[in-house]
Amino acid sequence: MLKKVYIETYGCQMNVADSEVVVSILSDHGFEHTSSIEDAGLILINTCSIRENAEQRIWGRLRAIGHFKRKNGDLVIGLIGCMAERLKEQVIEKEHLVDLVAGPDSYRELPLLVAEAHEGHKAVNVLLSREETYADISPVRMDSNGVSSFVSIMRGCNNMCAYCVVPYVRGAERSRDPGSVLNEIRILKEKGYREVTLLGQNVDSYLWKEDGRATGFPELLEKAAMIDPIMRIRFSTSHPKDISDDLLYTIARHGNICRHIHLPAQSGSSRILKLMNREYTREWYMERVSAIKRIIPGCAISTDMIAGFCTETEEDHKESLSLMEWAGFDFAYMFKYSERPGTKAARRYRDDVEDEVKTRRLNEIIALQNRMSARSKKLDIGQVYEVLVEGRSKRSAEFLSGRNSQNKVVVFPGNGQKPGEYVNVMIERCTSATLIGTIFVH
Repeated sequence: MLKKVYIETYGCQMNVADSEVVVSILSDHGFEHTSSIEDAGLILINTCSIRENAEQRIWGRLRAIGHFKRKNGDLVIGLIGCMAERLKEQVIEKEHLVDLVAGPDSYRELPLLVAEAHEGHKAVNVLLSREETYADISPVRMDSNGVSSFVSIMRGCNNMCAYCVVPYVRGAERSRDPGSVLNEIRILKEKGYREVTLLGQNVDSYLWKEDGRATGFPELLEKAAMIDPIMRIRFSTSHPKDISDDLLYTIARHGNICRHIHLPAQSGSSRILKLMNREYTREWYMERVSAIKRIIPGCAISTDMIAGFCTETEEDHKESLSLMEWAGFDFAYMFKYSERPGTKAARRYRDDVEDEVKTRRLNEIIALQNRMSARSKKLDIGQVYEVLVEGRSKRSAEFLSGRNSQNKVVVFPGNGQKPGEYVNVMIERCTSATLIGTIFVH
């Protein structure tokens, strides 16, 4: 049995962090990570179930790698993560190339599952846990730039948003021991990393109780920031119903907590938000955005928007556009509503907005956001930003690339700077996706 593992990751940053946990677990059982699929004796596809097209991509990928299985009968192919949890045994029934299926809470069992699959048995473990956080596992940082990394602070989700499959595939919310989170950040610091992103489905609801004392997210974030003043701290994702002034003031107190908050709105219509079970109104969301702008001047705000949720009218759609215009989001993730089996929306509501209407509304949302993103970047021209160098620009070896605190990509001509160094850059122009400048010397 060739003990080399190749892993492909689809979907969110949580899946990236999970893949690093998986490689760590397998490394402790004699596996070696390889970036070459041809060399692998074990191929794992870490999957996303958030939208139907994400799952279709993965089915296509499984068919594409089928020839490796035909060439090497000992090869084990596994589907892990959210799609594995959602479809369970159906995966093996539908796709004969898959030998093992493991949900997000069963990664510790992977060495046993691989051994079982290698013996010719189909191996499945999709049990969800109320305790598993993988807090004791030191992730193996794969394909990393050595500058920025992810640290998962919690797993699962208790927000039963009507459209969302996450609570069903990742289980109930549970927070990780803050000591283990802070220790992982310290290890990253010792290895030379300069930026950490704290991850959770809803970081604002992080809560750890021990010896009668509670640690919430503002306190954890502050402790993380105090580990090293030159290490940047980011976090994702905040929930509008839970983001507190206490958290905003914590960010404002620490210069190394990045000035960027991802605050998914999903819709600008209170009626649609209620159907979505988002637990806030349009007015509540606007008040939270106003608080961010008041307490953290210059903070970038990004969002998620869904076009064509069940029963959405033109008036609802216009309310989404007007909310976006009012907030002036710096960037956004924008999607057509995709019904996911098993969710409240799939059970109770009819997916009654025609696809061509969804597409038109999504295109209007995208066009508006493109205009706002361009406006946001133009306002940066003439400003000087501290940029953390991440590496060379993809377009030119003479240019370096990094991000500012607001999470905007900045490229500039290098002058011997190395990844992990900070440099002040004067912004001189911009493209739709990038700020372009030169090193600023006082």
